[in-house]
Amino acid sequence: MTTRRLVLTRSAAVVGAASAGLLLPGIVRAQSNRVRVGFMLPYTGTFAQLGVAIENGVRMAIAEKGGKLGGRDIEWFKVDDESEPSKGVENANRLVQRDKVDVLIGTVHSGVQMGIQRVARESGVLSLIPNAGVHAATRALCAPNVFRTSFTNSQPTLALGKPMMDKGLKRTVWITWKYAAGDEAFEGFRDSYTKAGGTIVKELGLPFPNVEFQALLTEIASLRPDAVACFFAGGGAAKFIRDYAAAGLK
Repeated sequence: MTTRRLVLTRSAAVVGAASAGLLLPGIVRAQSNRVRVGFMLPYTGTFAQLGVAIENGVRMAIAEKGGKLGGRDIEWFKVDDESEPSKGVENANRLVQRDKVDVLIGTVHSGVQMGIQRVARESGVLSLIPNAGVHAATRALCAPNVFRTSFTNSQPTLALGKPMMDKGLKRTVWITWKYAAGDEAFEGFRDSYTKAGGTIVKELGLPFPNVEFQALLTEIASLRPDAVACFFAGGGAAKFIRDYAAAGLK
């Protein structure tokens, strides 16, 4: 399934409930004013295309439901979170305290999501996570007003172990950005792959959003693994695939 279809499918699941009024706060359902929806997404930088795709998916899904939530018109707000965790709380508060949103949709970067999570727990605003997979949001720091339509970071990589071993890929190098999403994606891969009998030859990483892969690709070539497993996203993922192929590691 394409990224666009995934965004639309996940958005539609949430919008379907919201359009019926099932997810909206009681105070909004009881009044005739507009529902205030805030997007806190990356509109610049490595994850910009994901941010735009998520907003487009939500808007399209709501349009298909008649353009309303719970029978109310919608007023839209948006903040570029810049994929910058240090601004997470500040940006979320701009939407919650300044713009008085009823629904906060975001985000992509797991570190930024932790800022949204803090504000959502403190304010009680309805929070919808469309992409960021950080475990704590729906585990240790879960809250009744927080809903996830995406994955947790370890889920996709948990599925890799057995199929890789079934194909005889017994020695693998792991490479990722070193931040919450990359670390948690590695947990899923490590657990499933080693349980299936595989050996992780080396774990490689670089800081987010660094996309200078050449030195690490040279090291991978010298290790001669059976396979390379990785976690990257957005523009970084596209560049990694191009650089990997250009290095002759296809």
